[in-house]
Amino acid sequence: MLIQERVKLIIKANGATPSSFADRLGLNRSNLSHILSGRNKPSLDFLAKVIENYPRVNASWLITGVTREEVASSEKEKTIDTAKASKDNSDKELVKVVMFYADNTFTEYTPSVSNE
Repeated sequence: MLIQERVKLIIKANGATPSSFADRLGLNRSNLSHILSGRNKPSLDFLAKVIENYPRVNASWLITGVTREEVASSEKEKTIDTAKASKDNSDKELVKVVMFYADNTFTEYTPSVSNE
């Protein structure tokens, strides 16, 4: 669902019209019209005004179309999938682990060979 469709849902769910919604946010009606038509993308200021004036709106959903609960559920599934893959590969020898960081750096770990 596109962001302009989510804004339309907020307007409808609150029993507002595009005009009354724009007035409540302190926007020019033409600016809202451009957002609703998809001509313009909403600005950060617009999104902040929506969240401030409609506190029941989930900010994550408004911006991304996904709620935090959905993200958490997806992350949980990834963890489960990783655990399954790890279990399936338990008979394989680990050669190297590479960790990538948000600052575009990485660290490599190579297990030491043990003489058992």
